[in-house]
Amino acid sequence: MDQVWSWVSLGPLKLPLSKHLLMMGIASLIMLIGFPLLIRSRSAALAPFRAMLEMTVLFLRDEIVIPNLGHKGAAYVGYFSTLFFFILILNLIGLVPYGATATGNLAVTGGLAFTSFALINFSGIKEQGLIGYISHLVPKGVPVWLYPLMFPIELMGMVIKTFALCIRLFANMIAGHIVILVFISFIFIFGSFGVSIGLGVAPVSVGLVLFTLLLELLVAFLQAYVFVTLTAIFTGAAMHPH
Repeated sequence: MDQVWSWVSLGPLKLPLSKHLLMMGIASLIMLIGFPLLIRSRSAALAPFRAMLEMTVLFLRDEIVIPNLGHKGAAYVGYFSTLFFFILILNLIGLVPYGATATGNLAVTGGLAFTSFALINFSGIKEQGLIGYISHLVPKGVPVWLYPLMFPIELMGMVIKTFALCIRLFANMIAGHIVILVFISFIFIFGSFGVSIGLGVAPVSVGLVLFTLLLELLVAFLQAYVFVTLTAIFTGAAMHPH
């Protein structure tokens, strides 16, 4: 759970200051300050990192954004790159000692899903116009008498798709941490039956924790990729209903 340190009052609003909020601030600073400094740096030692950053952006553009959004998708590369790196950094910070996985908070993943929901509808309306976008919510060929039933179902489907993004990211990021906690707890659980048993279980538990941490590293990249890919697919479907 996210521990709230204090509250900041802005008129009628009370904003919490928490560890997850701190992690998001760190991720934002890395992207706003660290990335520009890295890109503009002439240091040869940082060249591999600049190359990795460039290759990632090109991969997102050529393999995710353009194939799903079409030739007009180039205008959205900045958003998808920002979304990918922001989620990735939040995931990785959670693996650092004393860090916290902000993407293991439903409020954070819900906010990310809401931005995707806004993008999906914005791009669809921009591409087709408001009337055209609404008219294409129900697939062509559906009998007229089914429209009153299909239209609310399609509206619910739009919300459910983005809600699934929220839950998928949250569940995958928090699951690994729960597994690690369980493996560590084995040491104390079996230790209650005797010190020698607890010491015998400890190496196994530590080994399983290290293995899970390696899996968590893979999941950190995978979940950022999945979130961005699904957002691109939904956005492309909104832009090109046919």
